[in-house]
Amino acid sequence: MAPPVSVALRRVVGIGVGLVLVLPLAGCSADGGRDDGAAGSASATTEASPSSARPAPAVEPAAYRRTLAAALGPLNGALRAVDQAQEGGPLDKALAAAGKKAEAAAAALDAARTPDNATAGNSRLASALRSLGQDLRSAGGDGGRCAASPRVELGMASGPKDVKEAGRALTALGYDATLNLPRTEKAKHRRLGNGTLIRDGSRGGLGRLTIDNGTGADAVVSLTRGSRTALSVYVRHGSDTTVGGVSSGSYTVYFTTGEDWDGGKRSFTRQCSFQKFDDTADFRTVRVAGGTQYTVLRFTLNKVIGGNATTSDVPPGEFPS
Repeated sequence: MAPPVSVALRRVVGIGVGLVLVLPLAGCSADGGRDDGAAGSASATTEASPSSARPAPAVEPAAYRRTLAAALGPLNGALRAVDQAQEGGPLDKALAAAGKKAEAAAAALDAARTPDNATAGNSRLASALRSLGQDLRSAGGDGGRCAASPRVELGMASGPKDVKEAGRALTALGYDATLNLPRTEKAKHRRLGNGTLIRDGSRGGLGRLTIDNGTGADAVVSLTRGSRTALSVYVRHGSDTTVGGVSSGSYTVYFTTGEDWDGGKRSFTRQCSFQKFDDTADFRTVRVAGGTQYTVLRFTLNKVIGGNATTSDVPPGEFPS
């Protein structure tokens, strides 16, 4: 009898990819017995490749909650310190410390594994925490002029709002991301009455000074002799005022413009500028035959056609208090 015959069936799928199926046919053995092809008995086995990627096991919600608590706990403590700190050095120090904690919490969440339903929220919270860290750092005051309260700065910043919204979204999914953000304050708009004398030294002359403020902001004008401030007067924008009784002498005329006058710091807190007139203001009060002569000057803070006075910027620290 003829030897067993194998038939190969090839099915080609795509290019260069094939499946070969070998079907041994039954034949007769040399002794007349039936050969079932024991050597060719088929058995299909599937072995996993050592390099096959295995899906990462799902993260349990409880494990992610512990990760959140570990990341946000230290930050919450630092934020409470900001809330309780007094304005000035203590508050600035607390803000700097909280800024570092916020950035550390963001890094921890970036590295965290999350349940599927928390992935987007976790990323959003990490981004908001980085923004909060920057806002906390920049809110610290420098103690100088034109410095708004750090609590006002935080109230206008976007980081605290972003963190609050991101935390609420995760909390709604069952992952407590509550942060006790420090109290903030709304921006103030404090102004003095037009013509208010902030500083009034001895005025024993007859000189008169009129100030016309045509700028878009309130102003304070100060007259100094050497290191001594003779007078400072508040002039609202779009207004003018006159100060009389100016004593004889040569004065440097400074003026600052801005928004929100802080009487304690004797400075505006926002949108500040500091300038001085390049020429001095010279006042004379002298007796002459038939009466007394005295100086009357008028200063316009905004540029005007035909004006003959030039100004220069002044570093805030050099502006008279």
